[in-house]
Amino acid sequence: MKKKYTVILTIIFMVLAGAFELFQGTVAITPGEELKVHFLDVGQGDSIFIELPTNETILIDASIKDASDKIINYLKEEKVSKIDYVFATHPHSDHIGGMSAVIKAFDIGQIYMPKAVTTTKTYENLLLTIKDKNLKIKTAKAGNTIIDTDDLKLVVLAPNQDSYESLNNYSIVLKLTYKEKSFLFTGDAETLSEKEITGDVEADVLKVGHHGSRTSTSQAFLNKVNPSYAVISVGLNNDYKHPHQEVLDRLEKKNIKIYRTDQNGDIIFTTDGYNIDVKVEKWL
Repeated sequence: MKKKYTVILTIIFMVLAGAFELFQGTVAITPGEELKVHFLDVGQGDSIFIELPTNETILIDASIKDASDKIINYLKEEKVSKIDYVFATHPHSDHIGGMSAVIKAFDIGQIYMPKAVTTTKTYENLLLTIKDKNLKIKTAKAGNTIIDTDDLKLVVLAPNQDSYESLNNYSIVLKLTYKEKSFLFTGDAETLSEKEITGDVEADVLKVGHHGSRTSTSQAFLNKVNPSYAVISVGLNNDYKHPHQEVLDRLEKKNIKIYRTDQNGDIIFTTDGYNIDVKVEKWL
């Protein structure tokens, strides 16, 4: 009888272990040639950390000020001492609120911002921090190529104008391609900006614009991107009721796998350029 129970427990353990492995990701990735994209759980904001196969790093946005400790600690746990490319997609506090603290904490290579100006204290503090570290801001606009090698490309697809009514439409939109796999990062770009993009937006992974707001991710744009995965960076029970149901409906109708930081915590995509593996901090 004891032996039978042992066998049963072993089978249960194997089933649970298999389920856990599936939860963690099961696609075989070639070691040493990975590109990793970390969508950080930073509440109602955005922060994306990228490890390139060249051993360089990218940070796109740094959420709200209260999230700065989380971002800094996360990067230190990843053994980061320098961020080679920093992108502040647009000057809203839920994207640049923690940026000053992050810039102070690490060596910075290049910093890119759109040609957008606001009078908020958060924005002013960021400019002062950049000045104090003797950094120079590079203006990002559509057509810029940041990285261009045989296997790895990073291009700017937006903004396409010098002036917008909404700060969201100044958002830097980036496409990162590694061999046969690609990621599209959209900041808070709204439908107007989506329509203006003339470059190739097709991507395997879409960072859904503006936290899943109905102002972004139009059907026409989604059809062009045609992603397999969508990531929504959003705070739990936020006041804006993001993500909006009509956006979720569009994604689900196209059978796109949806990940959300409010439900999944930190979300990590790993690719060798041919396969994509996804790991999440939690599953609801």
